[in-house]
Amino acid sequence: MLIATDEAGRVVKRPSKPTIGGMLANLRRGNAHLILERMEEHTEGCWYVQVLLRDDNTYQLEFRDGVAAEHCQTRTISQEKVLTAMLGWAKGTSDWKHGFMWNNIGSRFET
Repeated sequence: MLIATDEAGRVVKRPSKPTIGGMLANLRRGNAHLILERMEEHTEGCWYVQVLLRDDNTYQLEFRDGVAAEHCQTRTISQEKVLTAMLGWAKGTSDWKHGFMWNNIGSRFET
């Protein structure tokens, strides 16, 4: 099941495209991040994509594919690109990462 959560505490199970788009469009100071998380029974690890609207009005986009070693980050000024990536991730398409230069930051989270 897909779950969308924002910093303001709004939680939406099985969010639609318009819901994800609206939550992204409503990011601002005090509600600056949005997480889409895939919760599946019998699946270990954390699977999510998240975005943070930074103080300089850029978007910090990250994803994690199950384990800390597969945690990557990028930045963009384009809300449209972030939305396209988040919707692609939600649908499980393979091309949602294209158009970004990703940095693996998994070493920050390994214990």
